[in-house]
Amino acid sequence: MTDQGRVLALDVGDVRIGVAVTDPTRTIAQPVEVYRRIGYGPDSEHIRALCEHYETINVLLGLPLNMDGTRGGQAQKVMALGEVLAKKSLNVFYWDERLTTVTAEGVLIEGGVSRQDRKNYVDKVAATVILQQWLAAGQPELHS
Repeated sequence: MTDQGRVLALDVGDVRIGVAVTDPTRTIAQPVEVYRRIGYGPDSEHIRALCEHYETINVLLGLPLNMDGTRGGQAQKVMALGEVLAKKSLNVFYWDERLTTVTAEGVLIEGGVSRQDRKNYVDKVAATVILQQWLAAGQPELHS
């Protein structure tokens, strides 16, 4: 991964993808949006367009590992999207996202966000948590 520029982070689910991005200096992570999935083709085009908007080719995907660290079915789905994104000339990396949604829910509850509204925000907050954890770990090189 290049040492400069933004990184786009994704919290990939079956229905929605939470999106977050770093600032250009890779100091701060901020939520961007919750994208409703259509299919690998349209999803990857939307993500590529976001990368163009934020002037990056670096995409960090949260990898939902099982609690014992193994890759299950959901992790395989995330990696399949990663393969599609890589074919669009994006640098794709993975980060262990275990418990990030739980953390994101806690943040929203502490912030007084109603149960009804939380579902509209939790995915992009989870993507932000993934990105913050990666930044806090010193932005390590990531591998699939």
